[in-house]
Amino acid sequence: MANTLPDIKQTIVIEAPIQKIWEQVSTSEGIAAWFMPNDFKPELGYEFHLQSPFGPSPCKVTEFDPPNRLSFTWDTDGWFVSFILKELGDRTEFTLIHGGWKQSDEMVGKAQRKASDVRDTMSQGWIGILEKLKKLVEG
Repeated sequence: MANTLPDIKQTIVIEAPIQKIWEQVSTSEGIAAWFMPNDFKPELGYEFHLQSPFGPSPCKVTEFDPPNRLSFTWDTDGWFVSFILKELGDRTEFTLIHGGWKQSDEMVGKAQRKASDVRDTMSQGWIGILEKLKKLVEG
């Protein structure tokens, strides 16, 4: 689509081995500890829900490649989220991609706000969420 908003892409380096981070980002308990409550299962095609501030969001696992990549669709607006892990010796590069954005002035149903406003808010929100993950795993 023309004029759709760019993906949110954020990368951090975490002082922990890849397997430790993978366990934190690919289990229901792990995801709940740094992101949102959920009923996730680490299975390709598995349908689950994230408990967002706007209520339960239906999701589906679209990529599952341990310990390097997990992707899922998020909610009903065409969003997808990917967690990409890259081993750097005893450290790990963690990249988050949140894509599937509409045109900037399109409304996001549950939030009742323009896509550009929601994207800006979420882009800032992901910074804090990834810091929470980093502190949790390095702690």
